[in-house]
Amino acid sequence: CSTFDQESSTDQYMSPEDEWDRDLLLDPAWEKQQRKTFTAWCNSHLRKAGTQIENIEDDFRNGLKLMLLLEVISGERLPKPDKGKMRFHKIANVNKALDFICSKGVKLVSIGAEEIVDGNTKMTLGMIWTIILRFAIQDISVEETSAKEGLLLWCQRKTAPYRNVNVQNFHISWKDGLALCALIHRHRPDLIDYSKLRKDDPIGNLNTAFEVAEKYLDIPKMLDAEDIVNTPKPDEKAIMTYVSCFYHAFAGAEQVTHCLSNAWKGLEQVEKGYEEWLLTEIRRLERLDHLAEKFKQKCSLHQSWTSGKEELLSMKDYESASLMEIRALMRKHEAFESDLAAHQDRVEQIAAIAQELNELDYHDASSVNARCQGICDQWDNLGTLTQKRRDSLERVEKLWETIDQLYLEFAKRAAPFNNWMDGAMEDLQDMFIVHSTEEIHSLITAHDQFKATLPEADKERMATMGIQSEIVKIAQTYGIKLSGVNPYTNLSPQDITNKWEAVKHLVPLRDQMLQEEVARQQANERLRRQFAAQANIIGPWIQTKMEEIGHVSVDIAGSLEEQMNNLKQYEQNIINYKCNIDKLEGDHQLSQESLIFDNKHTNYTMEHIRVGWEQLLTTIARTINEVENQILTRDAKGISQEQLNEFRASFNHFDRKRNGMMDPDDFRACLISMGYDLGEVEFARIMTLVDSNNTGVVTFQAFIDFMTRETAETDTADQVMASFKILASDKAYITVDELRRELPAEQAEYCISRMTRYIGADGPAGALDYISFSSALYGESDL
Repeated sequence: CSTFDQESSTDQYMSPEDEWDRDLLLDPAWEKQQRKTFTAWCNSHLRKAGTQIENIEDDFRNGLKLMLLLEVISGERLPKPDKGKMRFHKIANVNKALDFICSKGVKLVSIGAEEIVDGNTKMTLGMIWTIILRFAIQDISVEETSAKEGLLLWCQRKTAPYRNVNVQNFHISWKDGLALCALIHRHRPDLIDYSKLRKDDPIGNLNTAFEVAEKYLDIPKMLDAEDIVNTPKPDEKAIMTYVSCFYHAFAGAEQVTHCLSNAWKGLEQVEKGYEEWLLTEIRRLERLDHLAEKFKQKCSLHQSWTSGKEELLSMKDYESASLMEIRALMRKHEAFESDLAAHQDRVEQIAAIAQELNELDYHDASSVNARCQGICDQWDNLGTLTQKRRDSLERVEKLWETIDQLYLEFAKRAAPFNNWMDGAMEDLQDMFIVHSTEEIHSLITAHDQFKATLPEADKERMATMGIQSEIVKIAQTYGIKLSGVNPYTNLSPQDITNKWEAVKHLVPLRDQMLQEEVARQQANERLRRQFAAQANIIGPWIQTKMEEIGHVSVDIAGSLEEQMNNLKQYEQNIINYKCNIDKLEGDHQLSQESLIFDNKHTNYTMEHIRVGWEQLLTTIARTINEVENQILTRDAKGISQEQLNEFRASFNHFDRKRNGMMDPDDFRACLISMGYDLGEVEFARIMTLVDSNNTGVVTFQAFIDFMTRETAETDTADQVMASFKILASDKAYITVDELRRELPAEQAEYCISRMTRYIGADGPAGALDYISFSSALYGESDL
């Protein structure tokens, strides 16, 4: 039975114009009247079961109080209700109530249990009106009329003698309140003084009727006087519902009077069954004591179990819990739900015992009902709280699963991005060492390429931070307390932000460093070119001079004096060239200070130039010294220029390396070419003469000395003295300085070590006697 209509399948007790019209409920005044009237009517019956409703469209949604209402007004038991809190439990209970209504001959149309469960006000009011028609109005019967017509006829009969009362309907006929007051006065004239009522005081009349009916007739106030008076046409269903309560109150009393008369007649018959009744009553009382004790025990056990459960279910410990903790709370809650379901039977047993105690007219039924109601209300609350907690846990679990997934996505994106920023910071702070403009421009190109990646990197950063923003948004929207720790990474959003700011700060610093290095390398390049320009001139110049001096030293075309003059000119040119070397040294010093250690523009280094310069100075000094020795030897030994030229030609011929020296093998070949018959012993003796220091080479001077000794056959003491006299500038003595200045070092030291001191008065201190030395030398064969 899923829909309703007020027509009975067995008896159409309503006329077509009185059929339920849902569109009328669109009138707010009528809806307000119906809500108040129907709520009061329901409560007048529900209070018999120790309960009531506050909101008619909400309190019937789970079907429990709806089923209880039907049980109270029908006096019949409905099927056992479902105690679950799920939607399908509620729909099942409402369907049981609707099925019961259908079983009473009422055909329901256009409404289903879902609409009642959803709290549809119009459908709920329509359903209650159907119940009122069936159980409060349908059975009214007056002079062969029933239902609405019967009720109207009864009102007309009862109010006919009263002035200003003309009941023709259930709306405007009742607006002035006199009809209600007439009904009360007709049956209870002691309650109202009808003669004092005025037709022009409708609100006073209505309130009088409402107050008297509520106080003395146990008819609750179902209407508001102001609503009836201020409504052009009061709601017919509300008026009919309220008036039906008077019918049942007064008609029932009349029936009771009739019944008492009949009862007296049957008193004798009743007395006969008194003994049987007394035995039954004793058994009833025993049953009541047993049920009462059982009720107390079960209530105590149940209340002991439920103690503290509402507080636990109301806890919001899930708001600050992690995902793992939420799942643990969910498993714990599922276990509680199983435990709750297991206690459902005990609650039903308590309710059944309480109902039986009521049916057996237990003397303390009010306490039993109050305790049972408290347990049922608490049980309903536990069910509501259990479902709310499950909904909250499921909602928070889903939110945390979303947050957990976002945490994981943040970690997956943050880690590589953080590594990229670490690498970028390392590269931006890397100390570079370059030695050319090409190298620094290569670094600048790489840096520009890096800067070109920054917009894409910023997009990645924003995407990563957007994940964190989404987490925070979810937490703020749904009131979730975040622990602030991502379980998948130690990186925080602040870490990413700080590093990104550091990268952005380092980029312009790197730009500045590179530009400064460009300027430095450009300056270095100018220094390189400046140094190379000079070095490329000085290097070849030194080499050329070395070669020219070498040619002069071996040239046999001119005399020794001519060679000496040429060498002196070379020496002066070399001395004059020193300023170029000094300038190059200055440029080299600047290069050193600028840490320039290579120069692609020249093959000459400063060290090469220095060595070449020193070699040039040494070579020119040595060559001049050699020529001076040759002149001294020539003059001392009387060797002609032609002989010296021959000696030079032979030496040059066997100087295969062209370095002014002969190896022992070259020297041996030279001697053999000159007719010497040399054995090993003799050659060794000669080598001791020409290479006394065992250097492994024979110089041209040593060669000249040897050849001079070998060819000198006419040397006399006078010739030797004549040579020394020239050196001494015609003095009878010679000084140490003159010997060292005019003779080769070895010869000078030899003479100084063997000459005796000059004893003449005209000689300075330290003067030497070359005359006695020459006389003694003349006799020495090895000189």
